[in-house]
Amino acid sequence: MTSVALGSIISAAEVTHVSRDGFWILLQNEELFVPFVEFPWFRDASIGQLMNVEWPQSNHLYWPDLDVDLSVESIRNPADFPLRARA
Repeated sequence: MTSVALGSIISAAEVTHVSRDGFWILLQNEELFVPFVEFPWFRDASIGQLMNVEWPQSNHLYWPDLDVDLSVESIRNPADFPLRARA
């Protein structure tokens, strides 16, 4: 019996630094800054909650402890995504 692959394997996303203004997340060879002013629901998160990030698809990140889903593109270009949830 053979198994069918369910999708591409994506490397783990890694939070590399946290500051009072936001945090940096490493996605393979790209490091992105996630500013709290643009993504306020992360401001009061613990370090453990920020570090527990999943990268299930190439353009999708998920923080299960915070129940936050983001497209990678919204981090790269937050001005292109003017609708935001309240913190």
